[in-house]
Amino acid sequence: MKPGNIVNGLSVDVEDWFQVGAFENTLKREDWDGLELRVGDNVARILDLFDEAGVKATFFTLGWIAERNKSAMRSIVERGHELASHGYDHTRVFTFTRKQFSEDLAKSRAILEDASGCAITGYRAPSFSIDARNPWAHDVLAEHGYTYSSSVAPVVHDHYGWPDAPRFAFYPVAGSDLIEIPVTTAVLANRRLAAGGGGFFRVLPYGFSRWAIRQVNRAEGRPAIFYFHPWEIDPEQPRVAGAPLRSRLRHYTNLSRMAGKLGGLLDDFSWGRMDEVAQIERARAMDWAA
Repeated sequence: MKPGNIVNGLSVDVEDWFQVGAFENTLKREDWDGLELRVGDNVARILDLFDEAGVKATFFTLGWIAERNKSAMRSIVERGHELASHGYDHTRVFTFTRKQFSEDLAKSRAILEDASGCAITGYRAPSFSIDARNPWAHDVLAEHGYTYSSSVAPVVHDHYGWPDAPRFAFYPVAGSDLIEIPVTTAVLANRRLAAGGGGFFRVLPYGFSRWAIRQVNRAEGRPAIFYFHPWEIDPEQPRVAGAPLRSRLRHYTNLSRMAGKLGGLLDDFSWGRMDEVAQIERARAMDWAA
């Protein structure tokens, strides 16, 4: 039984198997063009999975990917999903200067709009890399006219996290309509737990995610924000030699089970595009300018 009428935000971070944070110190960006591109086939499989479940989603896509696979961008839009920006090449935002971030936003948006023929109004930072180190990033997003961002993970994590940020939608820039919609966390014993998908969804039992989303929907009356990556449904992807053991465990665990778990998730809850969730959340988002 799907809880209430709450529509949760379903999102896909469109990057290929070699562009992930786990391998950023093992695979060089200048070598990417020599590696096997698998993202197009994986996106097509995800689109079929969403059609079968009768859901719509947002695809936060790298400009680098859109340059090389325009047909996938058109398919996303033609099948009723939202195309949004994930930056150009997965560089973490806290490594940019303000000027560099502005240039990255403009470059990736131009590529995505050219590939898809539609306006790009949503953004997600690679690896949720807007945090206490770079709150100015929201100012830049507002300057570029983005209507929403989903770039904050309000937890403690070794790769990212802004544990002091609100758990639910907030306005990060005074006087701006830009809304930030953090990825979902659940609360257990006064501790925030990451519960918005990705590796946590793949590695942990499905019951944890079901409990967490039900808590957010039923006890708190808010939508959950869930994400995953196309490579997570691809158990046949190449293995990266020389990557640290921890990175390999994070990346490869339960790839063969991911599609089945997603099917259960899509069936158990109501899902929609992030721009639709942003529109609903505007009325109750809090003002929180860091």
